[in-house]
Amino acid sequence: MRKLLFAAVLLAVPIGVHAQHVGHQGHDMAGMDAGNATMPKESGQAAFGAITEVVALLEADPRTDWSKVDVDALRAHLVDMDNVVLHARVAATPVTGGMRFDIGGDGAVADSIRRMTRSHDAMTDGRDGRHASVADTPDGATMIVTGDNAAAAQKIRALGFFGLMSDGVHHQQHHMMMAKGEMHH
Repeated sequence: MRKLLFAAVLLAVPIGVHAQHVGHQGHDMAGMDAGNATMPKESGQAAFGAITEVVALLEADPRTDWSKVDVDALRAHLVDMDNVVLHARVAATPVTGGMRFDIGGDGAVADSIRRMTRSHDAMTDGRDGRHASVADTPDGATMIVTGDNAAAAQKIRALGFFGLMSDGVHHQQHHMMMAKGEMHH
C-alpha cells in the first residue's frame, strides 16, 4: 500500500507542476501559491539562476541604487565563466613551487579566458600564500601560480586551473558588485 501511495505522489507532482505552468499566460505567476511544495526551486539553467538570485537580492535591499545596476554586465561575466569552464583547453606544467597553466580557446573563448584570468589573478594573488601572474597569449592566457611553501605548492597542483579559479567564496561577492555597477566586466 505504501509503495502504491508513494508512486501516486511521484506521478502527481509533475502533473501538478505542468498543469500550473500551462494554466498561466506568459510568465505571469499571479494567483499561484509561491509556497506550493510542488513548485521547482531551480531555474533550470545555472546562469539564469545566478541572475535570478542577484535580482531578488537587489530588489530586497532598500539601499539598491537602481541608476547603477547593470545586470547585463553580470550576464556577460557568466557567459565568460561558461566559456572558460566548458570550452577552454588547459595544459598544466609543474614549476618550482606551483604550476603553469596555458589556457587556450578559439574566438570568443580566448577573449573570455583573458578576462577571467586577469580578473582572477587580482583576487588570487596573495591569498593563502599564493602568488599568481597572468600574461595574455594569442589564444588565451598563461597563468603561473606558486606558493610560499611545499604544502601550498601541493595544494595548487591538486586544485589545478579550474579548482584555483573556483577556490574561495569571492565569486558571489564579485557577482553582486558587478550587478550593482560597482565593478566592471
